Amino acid sequence: MNKEKSCGAIIFKYINRDLHVLMVKQNLGHWGFPKGHVELNETEKETAIREVKEETNIDIEIIGNFEYVTSYSPYEGTIKDVKYFLAIPLSNYLKKQDTEISNLQWVAIKDALENKITYHNDFLLLSNALNYYEDNYEFLSEIVNKFS
Repeated sequence: MNKEKSCGAIIFKYINRDLHVLMVKQNLGHWGFPKGHVELNETEKETAIREVKEETNIDIEIIGNFEYVTSYSPYEGTIKDVKYFLAIPLSNYLKKQDTEISNLQWVAIKDALENKITYHNDFLLLSNALNYYEDNYEFLSEIVNKFS
């Protein structure tokens, strides 16, 4: 069995006092979160920051200690682990990476959970990120609001 490893980020931002998350629609049609393969001599957090920049054009800051790993089989004989971090945007100009992404947008949390997310793994990921955020709300809301 082959193993692959990627890293990505759940990026929160307030828009009109409502918490939103940045979602990407892959060219294959499913909605999820920015992520990509770890490159040689790169830390997991460096991978997440680089991949978000490549796929969405925004710079991010990883906040808190949230880490969540999803695993799936992208094709027969391969298991892929993806580690996600919680982040905030440091820039605002969204521009999709045409080779991988067909759409990207800030999505209200309720809409993301109820309508946008394609895979159950991503639903669990966002739910856990939201729980972490709510458990640490005092600390994190000040940071997220600062950059919204």
